[in-house]
Amino acid sequence: MSPRAGLTTDAVVDLALTEIDASGPEALTLAKVAERANVAAPSLYKHVKNLADLRRLIDLRVVREMAEALTKAATGREGADAVRAVADAYRGYLRHHPHRAHALVTAPDETDTELSKATHAVAEVVFAVLRPYGFDHARAVHATRSLRAAVHGFAGLEASGGFGRPEDVDQSFEVLKTMLVQGLATYSEQEQK
Repeated sequence: MSPRAGLTTDAVVDLALTEIDASGPEALTLAKVAERANVAAPSLYKHVKNLADLRRLIDLRVVREMAEALTKAATGREGADAVRAVADAYRGYLRHHPHRAHALVTAPDETDTELSKATHAVAEVVFAVLRPYGFDHARAVHATRSLRAAVHGFAGLEASGGFGRPEDVDQSFEVLKTMLVQGLATYSEQEQK
């Protein structure tokens, strides 16, 4: 194999994500990425330290993409409309890239400041969306976790074919969003008492 001109760290991450999108995260190896790049595997070490480093860079990219998607969805919206838009954006990302869900489920090592900052950016979008509900910090964290768990869980079940009944899955997601919005309103009222 001849070296591929223009191979960069970002290009290696792109190729790795292409492999993940095609075969899932478990199938990712440096050899497969090298094959996609049309280079020998050792050539990748100019761009990534090892497979663990590549997986970290993938997580960073996915988290940043999610933050961007959520920010775009929330911009110009507030309250229930913003909650629904963020839920749609989260589900939409995972519908388009179901094999990337693994990058969104584990809290990063706090010593990894770059990945921690990116992960906090996702949470900050949701905190901003929830601000009109008047939650204090602890309650905002609980609400954010609940929103994330519900939408991520739904999208994960959908991606894995977990909804076998004939009823429309999009309608089920509308029900979920309604329940989330109503639940947030109720949770907010409980705080006021």
